[in-house]
Amino acid sequence: MQISQTILTPPDAAHESFTDPAAAVARLEALYDEATAFLSAQFSTVVMGQRPTARLRAYYPEIRFTTTSFTKTDSRLSFGHVAQPGSYATTVTRPDLFRNYLTQQIALLIHNHGVPVSIGPSQTPIPVHFAVAGNPGVAVPQEGVLDFSLRDVFDVPDLATTNDDIVNGVLTEYADGSRPLAPFTAQRVDYSLARLAHYTATDPRHFQNHVLFTNYQFYVDEFEAYARKVLGDPDSGYTGFVAPGNHEITTPDAVLPLNPKMPQMPTYHLKRADGQGITLVNIGVGPSNAKTATDHIAVLRPHAWLMVGHCAGLRNSQSLGDFVLAHAYLREDHVLDADLPIWVPIPALAEIQIALEDAVEHVTQLEGYELKRIMRTGTVATIDNRNWELRDQSGPVQRLSQSRAIALDMESATIAANGFRFRVPYGTLLCVSDKPLHGELKLPGMASDFYKTQVSRHLLIGIHAMELLREMPVERIHSRKLRSFEETAFL
Repeated sequence: MQISQTILTPPDAAHESFTDPAAAVARLEALYDEATAFLSAQFSTVVMGQRPTARLRAYYPEIRFTTTSFTKTDSRLSFGHVAQPGSYATTVTRPDLFRNYLTQQIALLIHNHGVPVSIGPSQTPIPVHFAVAGNPGVAVPQEGVLDFSLRDVFDVPDLATTNDDIVNGVLTEYADGSRPLAPFTAQRVDYSLARLAHYTATDPRHFQNHVLFTNYQFYVDEFEAYARKVLGDPDSGYTGFVAPGNHEITTPDAVLPLNPKMPQMPTYHLKRADGQGITLVNIGVGPSNAKTATDHIAVLRPHAWLMVGHCAGLRNSQSLGDFVLAHAYLREDHVLDADLPIWVPIPALAEIQIALEDAVEHVTQLEGYELKRIMRTGTVATIDNRNWELRDQSGPVQRLSQSRAIALDMESATIAANGFRFRVPYGTLLCVSDKPLHGELKLPGMASDFYKTQVSRHLLIGIHAMELLREMPVERIHSRKLRSFEETAFL
């Protein structure tokens, strides 16, 4: 079937200047809604059997910003301003989902430079898959089902604009001479929103600004128990608890239906009205899962993410159930080598470290020198081979000893490294579940009462740390330690 080269689009819209951030975001929403409504309507018509006679296209909205001055800004802020004169731009998707984020970032830009932002259509087409993603009545069929090629009529995802070139420092200037204003393009964000819904079985709108990762189902059970407890307290500030399948409860005794088909990374959200609640992701085992989860959650721009899982203790002085607070990471996970060279140090972040240690003290009621009875600080090694004990141990053990590592797992360094790469504050607090170098393998019946008690406390420590971080000003958490020489203005 021959398709005309004519392109049908929504009516042209001119760029408009705004000094009111809320009005700018409202305009982004209007443009996005118009574009996606056009594509959804056209796609439904085509799927119902009406043969297309022209190519159908709509564009993402964009934010553009131009300054001609080396404006002196508050040196305490690591974001909200550009480094030099020039034009800056970013495409935008789902402005309804990112309304608070966009309003805050635009407000800082206008305040710091005294220049309006320009809002209008971009030159980047919206792939039809993403345009209809929020419409439950519309599904994109596989190639070959229709009697024409989908890409002959609609735009489809394009890897040229669905990548991490901006955060990896590869893309510093667009073809039109403008520079990136935000760390992710609209297509990159749309791709991750779709992946999040697939892997976690929850809508991205439920994700909260503080994210806990774990590799053990027990923490999920504890998280639900905690959620039910605080939902019964009207002063807690928590408003709901969401489980896979987007099942939400708002009262402590409400029933959650069983989900017979759990997703790859079951995710649970303890919500607050302002989005400052806590999300728990059970990423399972392995650095690949850890990278996948953080690759996609990063586009939501969380304020912090922490790993609270199990690890192997490497020192004879440790006991099962002891805590490990990571102050450094030894990376042998290999999943990020192409994006973040192994020679790049992953520093501990003081704000996160203090929050975690304060949380341990609060929950265990131990402090100072007494805290050393149950918690060690030091290097956590992350590897990609769960059964490393079955190989010749001389090489791995020597490297672990030389690194001064005190614990080993398969996720923590990956999560920290991706936090560093995506400018998301990160931290790690692990619980020793076995000591393979000292004959205490992870086998049934090995867990002591002390270990079981500590595991039940572990999640509470992670939650309390997040609640401490929630009270901290965002500009203090998002410090310059995570920013390179020339950064995007948007966080």
